Amino acid sequence: MTDRVDYTGEGLDEADLASTPYAQLTRWIGQAQAEGVRAAESPEGLALQFATVDAAGAPNVRTVLMRFLDPRGPGFVTDAGSIKGREIAANPAVAASLGWPELFRVVRFRGLAEPIEPEALADYFSQRPWGSRVAAWASHQSEQVASRAALLAEFDRYAAQFPDRGNPDDVPVPPSWSGFRIRATEVEFWAGRSSRLHDRIVFTAPSAAELGASAGQVPLLDDPSAWTVSRRQP
Repeated sequence: MTDRVDYTGEGLDEADLASTPYAQLTRWIGQAQAEGVRAAESPEGLALQFATVDAAGAPNVRTVLMRFLDPRGPGFVTDAGSIKGREIAANPAVAASLGWPELFRVVRFRGLAEPIEPEALADYFSQRPWGSRVAAWASHQSEQVASRAALLAEFDRYAAQFPDRGNPDDVPVPPSWSGFRIRATEVEFWAGRSSRLHDRIVFTAPSAAELGASAGQVPLLDDPSAWTVSRRQP
């Protein structure tokens, strides 16, 4: 555990910073995709390390794939009855990070989770492979299961109920299938530099508590008037 790697990234200077967190985020995503770099922890797509808070106030983190991104924020799909779904229902305060180690870059989000609209969820669900749609019925996410064989038996049961005919509506959307979007009030862009003198540029908007607002009233990521920019020490 004594090996050291000097972070030789390009860094991030204020002079090169985009005017909004959305513009900077999409710029970094585009650059990572252009170089063929995958997001951290993910063999495909963009992986978010996503944290919620449980009933005792303890943090709970897991990896989810970012399946939505627009000026409202990044979003993902899940089961409403999953641990993350239940914790969001009790406390919508969340945090997430998105990283590309090869580029020495990480983006951090803090804010509130809001449900993704049913129409967008249904549209995305119809684009999933048939097996993934069946699996959404077979798996009661986060619940205990007796064995893998029991899970596969449930899959086979729903596969027989919803056979693959090559149509997007072969498998209906499960009642508990849902998704959430992160309405960020803080977005930090971390860029690794040599000698651990990393850049940390932060876009900050009024928090939901300061606004007295719900997640839906949090400013959009592409509104330049809503955000202030500051630099944090590494």
